[in-house]
Amino acid sequence: MTFTNPAPPSAEDPEHELLLEFPDNRVLIDLCGEFDRNLAQIEERLGVQILRRGNQLAVLGEARGEAARVLNALYVRLEAGRDVSPANIDAEIRMGRSESGTGTRDGDQLEMFKGGRVEIKTRKKTVEPRTPAQKAYVTQLMKNELGFGIGPAGTGKTYLAVAVGVSKFLAGEVDRIILSRPAVEAGERLGFLPGDMKDKVDPYMQPLYDALNDFLPGKQVTKLIEEKRIEIAPLAFMRGRTLANAFVVLDEAQNATTMQMKMFLTRLGEGSRMVVTGDRSQVDLPRGVKSGLRDAEDLLSGVKGVSFSYFTAKDVVRHPLVARIIEAYDKADGPS
Repeated sequence: MTFTNPAPPSAEDPEHELLLEFPDNRVLIDLCGEFDRNLAQIEERLGVQILRRGNQLAVLGEARGEAARVLNALYVRLEAGRDVSPANIDAEIRMGRSESGTGTRDGDQLEMFKGGRVEIKTRKKTVEPRTPAQKAYVTQLMKNELGFGIGPAGTGKTYLAVAVGVSKFLAGEVDRIILSRPAVEAGERLGFLPGDMKDKVDPYMQPLYDALNDFLPGKQVTKLIEEKRIEIAPLAFMRGRTLANAFVVLDEAQNATTMQMKMFLTRLGEGSRMVVTGDRSQVDLPRGVKSGLRDAEDLLSGVKGVSFSYFTAKDVVRHPLVARIIEAYDKADGPS
């Protein structure tokens, strides 16, 4: 891709257009998307106007330089034979200038490119962090034996943790994946639910099943669960065990008590890694019971081999309205 501006754009001249030329018109068609929907997404997010002229795109608006960076990165992605989805466009915009200028290459389950780009390869899909906080989180999970991901719903804490776990399992770095949650919900107790223990527990574990099925074929997930190479169980079932050569994820950790958290963390065995995720704003414990997640933050900050990654509403990767809802609640609650 080449820039054909007669003069560099000026910050004082938002109407000055930035003209981009793309050598491969077939790749340019994919870049624009069906009915130019990819261009429309960039226009809406960055407040620019993009006009197509043959094999050129003219970009107008104050953020035209940033839009050009995004278009260039997406074009390089398509040239490498990879697709471009709305999520990819969102990720490229969020990552900002510090992530630009990176290509792709084949390799192991986790890729770190020269420009800092990270991706995780699983059986069904390649997962890419979509915000700088997500990228830092994945990097920390690869470096440390115990990692915490703390922040609001929809920021990818559990999803990315399970993706890393699956990638390590497929690479033979661990023998098992163990996913756990406290079986605690507001206003509801397991004893009041119908069915046997599995029937009672499975609704609480469903988000973990959903994440696994995103990364592995359904039949493989079922087979691995039958073989006990993947375990999905309530936190209470972890007591008395030593979890060796396993990738262990504790989700919704804000609902673990201090004693439960200590019990869980001390299950760590040789060759294992643990990830603890939670949202301090969604504690369902009885009034007066301290969350083990907050206690762990206080006690383990600065401990070698332990990382803490924090997310905000800016890292929400669900519907954009979710981020606005979280920001509204945070504003109402005030500083924590």
